[in-house]
Amino acid sequence: MNLTTMDRAALRRHLKAARELWLTDHPEAPAALAGHLASVLAQLEPLCLGLYWPLPGEFDAPAFWRQHALTGVTVALPFAFREGRRMEFRRWDGQAPSQTDEMGIPAPVGAGVEPDVVLVPCVGYRTDGYRLGYGGGYFDRWLAARPGVTAVGVAWQSAQVDFAVAPHDQALPIVVTDAGVLAP
Repeated sequence: MNLTTMDRAALRRHLKAARELWLTDHPEAPAALAGHLASVLAQLEPLCLGLYWPLPGEFDAPAFWRQHALTGVTVALPFAFREGRRMEFRRWDGQAPSQTDEMGIPAPVGAGVEPDVVLVPCVGYRTDGYRLGYGGGYFDRWLAARPGVTAVGVAWQSAQVDFAVAPHDQALPIVVTDAGVLAP
């Protein structure tokens, strides 16, 4: 199967299906990714860290934060709105979210905040920092409107693949995987 010739929707489906099987064969991957991510965040010293709620097969950013509790750092989770396909971050207290956003993803009720560092889940990524997300463009639009925010892609090394970049795609300055840190 030639992944580089797949359309983006087919590539997303393939990568999402493959990552859970890949994780079964690589049980050490979450700890390795967590180690690299902790090192990156120590260098970035965020004041407000935007996390994401993990979907099946993704790195568990909230569990990482709980384990590496960065003192003095406000944490936030996104809330996505269908209308206008927009997203905001809301302060998160570390408890299980009591609601879901308009896309059905757990989200906090907390006040809106503006993170200075945001972890961005990657279904796939390229070595030049472009990511393949879920197709809604929520993170891309949010990041495009906030050029001063440091976006850190979070992906499994197995998700590195070539794909056509769309006009709205935002390159990430850092991608952290279980294999290391990529800073294109």
